[in-house]
Amino acid sequence: MDSLALLKTAASGMDAQRAALDVAAENVAAAQAAGPKGSHERFVAQFRLISDAQGEESVQYAGARLQRGSSVDVLQEMVSVLDASRAYEANASVFEIGKRLAERTIEMGKV
Repeated sequence: MDSLALLKTAASGMDAQRAALDVAAENVAAAQAAGPKGSHERFVAQFRLISDAQGEESVQYAGARLQRGSSVDVLQEMVSVLDASRAYEANASVFEIGKRLAERTIEMGKV
């Protein structure tokens, strides 16, 4: 895998986790707005795997679906936020490594 493909893969992972964070935040906001005795159905982020012409795969946010029969549990949503946040950080680290790899490759070409 070349450094540009690594950057693309990490970026698609960060986009997917950002979308998951957005959905979890919307669920928490809706649960808070409904109040302690209220109920709000939970939304779940949906993703799909896309292959381009070169056969490289990336993850794309495909929207959120309503999870019928389940109410938003703030604790569960906060765990989802932590998971998505850590996955985002991991993808950001991979992106940073890919960026340094690309920079060093360019520097080697100048010599």
